[in-house]
Amino acid sequence: MTSPASSWLGPLDWAVVAFYSGGLIILGVLASRRRFAPVDYFLASRRTTWPIIGLSLLATNISSTALVGLTGGAYSTGLSVYDYEWSATLILVFFCLFLLPSIIRSRIYTMPEFLERRYDRRARLLFALLTLFLNVVVDSAGVLYSGSLVCQLLFPAWPLWLIVTVLAGGAGIYTITGGLRSVIYTEAVQAVVLLASAALISVAAFHRAGGWHAVMTQVDPAALSLIRPLGDRGVPWLGLLCGVPLLGFYYWCTNQSIVQRMLSAKDADHARWGALFAGLLKLTVLFLIVLPGTCALLLFPHLPRADLVYPTLILHLLPVGLAGLVVAAFVAATIVSIASLLNSASTLITMDVVRHFRPNLPDDKIVRIGRISTAVLLVVAVAWAPQLQLFPSLWQYLQAVLAYVVPPVVALFVVGMFWRGANADGAAATLIVGSVCGGAMFLANGVLHWTHLHFLYAAPILTLIDIGILVGVSAHSATVQRASQMDAMSPLLSWRVDRADRADSRARPFWQDYRWQAAGLVLLTAAVVIAFRD
Repeated sequence: MTSPASSWLGPLDWAVVAFYSGGLIILGVLASRRRFAPVDYFLASRRTTWPIIGLSLLATNISSTALVGLTGGAYSTGLSVYDYEWSATLILVFFCLFLLPSIIRSRIYTMPEFLERRYDRRARLLFALLTLFLNVVVDSAGVLYSGSLVCQLLFPAWPLWLIVTVLAGGAGIYTITGGLRSVIYTEAVQAVVLLASAALISVAAFHRAGGWHAVMTQVDPAALSLIRPLGDRGVPWLGLLCGVPLLGFYYWCTNQSIVQRMLSAKDADHARWGALFAGLLKLTVLFLIVLPGTCALLLFPHLPRADLVYPTLILHLLPVGLAGLVVAAFVAATIVSIASLLNSASTLITMDVVRHFRPNLPDDKIVRIGRISTAVLLVVAVAWAPQLQLFPSLWQYLQAVLAYVVPPVVALFVVGMFWRGANADGAAATLIVGSVCGGAMFLANGVLHWTHLHFLYAAPILTLIDIGILVGVSAHSATVQRASQMDAMSPLLSWRVDRADRADSRARPFWQDYRWQAAGLVLLTAAVVIAFRD
């Protein structure tokens, strides 16, 4: 686009942007409390109900990164980018059935703390450091960069670093002062506005493209298929089968910024219902976010970068007022997501790193350290975010980095759930050696291009290597596991607890039983996949 995007926004649009963005920050400040214990600052006092959890999970996941990445992915590689979304619904079902009961029962603050229950402190510290790296380099930087794309169209004279700094500052205002309570309530509001804004863009995109039939008949059929051949550059079917579930398991089952929302639940039922509600909302992403990117193939076939699809749809398709609302929702999505990631990162630093070396710190100092670490991480993310413009595609960058980094974590959780023989020595070796193997493969495949392996194939290969390391070292180690360690994340123990509570479940209507809800969600997901399988 040759002219500044601000020429498409009228005074009413600017008023909406200012009102909504400012109002969201004020809401975050008002939702905070003046006095904090760690459980208040990091887990919102463990009083969150399922609708707030579900909406918060959606807002955390559907950040400006996802808005830009999914529409851009549909534009450049086709509908198969949605494979990451529908598979997330199935992963959340698995999480609710097998892992979530153990997590809620443990009363932990962080997922590295949960890993310590199964292995030892080495696993906790190494996993915390690995998660912090991903939080800053992948998640936070990606959100800031994608959010700055729209803002740079609105303010073309502003350098990228300045826009990133302003967005980060907006997030930091209420995150540093208010903790998770501020974050989670602003996320819930943002999720509702985000869904409404995405619906407006979807309707406008289909209307301008000539309707559903026109899009389905004029777009290349290959771009409308969820199941793609082995040689597909987006999501080949073997990568969908072996690679996507591994990345999804890390993100939805072990990622602190996601699991922290469920840890804040008032009880296990609200945690389950919230997770399944988020899974239901994820199915709408196909129609609200992904397919508008497909419409852009007909409307704007010659964009210089796929990452410009969503900003272009906003600024070209919507009337005055509505354009301002959607821009405001997009900017707010950036602010809310950064706030979420920062709170999770400060929780990791405080509870898993600082407390590891200073276990007797009083509560007020713990909260103060959490606030200071939030500010420090914000600065690091701001410094790295502008570098992402050097990569060809934001979505490919995000998924590729995860594919090389997370396999050791997936190996520890999956093997630890189903094999009692996995021990602490094996876990430490897996995290250290596995991370080195992932870095070496990323260097050979992604930087030096000595090989040309799709990242969705790299993830399962690395996971198998890490499982081999964990099993091999554990089998030859003299470390003896306590029974409490072996049962820490056992799905069998979760099922035993569920059977003990089954009498209480029978007293409820069947639609409140998470098992029926999970079954319905699986059937609904299958229907969507079958409808777009080829």
